[in-house]
Amino acid sequence: MADGTGATGALTGGGEPEASDSLRTFGEVVKGFRKRAGLTQEEFAPRVRYSLPTVASIEQGRRFPPADFVERAEEVLDAFGILRAAARRLSRQPGLASWFRQWARLESEAVSLQTYECRLIPGLLQTEAYARKLFVDQLPPLDDDQIEAQWMARAERQRLLRERPNTAFSFILEEQLFLRRTGGTEVTRELIEHVLELAELRNVEIQVMPMVRESHAGLHGPMRLLETPDNRWFGYCEGQESGQFMSNPKVVSTLQMRYARMRSQALSLDDSLGLLQRMRGAA
Repeated sequence: MADGTGATGALTGGGEPEASDSLRTFGEVVKGFRKRAGLTQEEFAPRVRYSLPTVASIEQGRRFPPADFVERAEEVLDAFGILRAAARRLSRQPGLASWFRQWARLESEAVSLQTYECRLIPGLLQTEAYARKLFVDQLPPLDDDQIEAQWMARAERQRLLRERPNTAFSFILEEQLFLRRTGGTEVTRELIEHVLELAELRNVEIQVMPMVRESHAGLHGPMRLLETPDNRWFGYCEGQESGQFMSNPKVVSTLQMRYARMRSQALSLDDSLGLLQRMRGAA
């Protein structure tokens, strides 16, 4: 599954504890401070503005705690900064495959991020309905907890688009990704609406590569590029059950040349939005 999700996404390598171990520990800490404050889960949930099932899942170590949950819980429970410190140690996120975590960490700090995709809509642009359809169709099948963990990890990553307004995001998407109608007509229409909405952000550029293109620099497959705050560039390509992180300057330079060529081969920003608007009406 693209974007670093998959059946192995909740596991760590190198003999380290499974991700759920650290999550369970965090959940127990939250529960301890909640009980110290004399609050039941039913009383605590509305104070942190999360549903009771979500609070229960976090305390059970089944969900990765969103950043705003941590902040609200810290204030509501007067936890002396302990919850913030504990959350920073949750480096093993369920829903993110081990091979993707290094890229996800750099992605969260990047000043520029470029993505070309020909298989499916990139995770940063997906709607919940579209993403869940991908998770449900995954083989071998995932259970409900795995699907929930994958969606939570993806939703956390999507916050980058709005929370990092100084990061430049560029996406080149094949037209066929929308024509496939993954999940059906309504899911596709919602997806196109969502992509058009994100394209209105000043830091997000979306281009569509048309179905008919005699010359195409992206025939080697999907790719991602990012620039770090110290202006270093890295690349990433993902296969069926693995991902390749690239730091060799010559390799990264090759990917940059291909991406630059694709930007000139894809439809312009205005033409891409016009095509998506027409596809939305036809969906």
